[in-house]
Amino acid sequence: MPDRFLLFYKPYDVLSQFTDEKSEIPHTTLKEYISVPGIYPVGRLDRDSEGLLLLTNNGRIQHQLSDPKFQHPRTYWVQVEHYPDETALQKLRQGIVIQDYCTRPAKVQLLEPEPHLPPRHPPIRSRKSIPTAWIEMTLTEGKNRQVRRMTAAIGFPTLRLVRVAIAHLHLEGLQPGQWRDLTPAELQPLLKPSFKNKLKLMFCGSDGLL
Repeated sequence: MPDRFLLFYKPYDVLSQFTDEKSEIPHTTLKEYISVPGIYPVGRLDRDSEGLLLLTNNGRIQHQLSDPKFQHPRTYWVQVEHYPDETALQKLRQGIVIQDYCTRPAKVQLLEPEPHLPPRHPPIRSRKSIPTAWIEMTLTEGKNRQVRRMTAAIGFPTLRLVRVAIAHLHLEGLQPGQWRDLTPAELQPLLKPSFKNKLKLMFCGSDGLL
């Protein structure tokens, strides 16, 4: 079977797997959207998160992008309650303790104006008395519900979470529930033996993170 590499825009309330045998209440799975046999998601997104999933039947690439030691960057657009100031953002950048674990340094910035995204179904719970803001966070690790726990730890609960990039792969051009094969230009860096070193270079900028 030839290698397949797919990008999928996972909607809200969809599991990042093809079967749902353990839940007492059945949930929508990837099977409802993708009929390509033999592929599996690289990493995962929580059911209440949205955005980019990479799926492949190539075990080497799946391991290389899933193993935390390779530190591949993943970028999220995060809607939070209230408006974080620079002090709060700096805490996220430097790393904070969540569940007895200190997060790695991250790239974090406010998104102004707010990003253009398809509406979520159902929409987030909004309260007129509480303003919201969008921030962009680029992490090189994927602890369980890490983004939500990080923003909560500094007093800004996450309302909506959308992954928009995995390494050099981007969500742009897809709508929720849509998928496509990688282009040759997108695929080429993944297949090079030196890809894991390039991932670090992509994230390590002049700010000296990592």
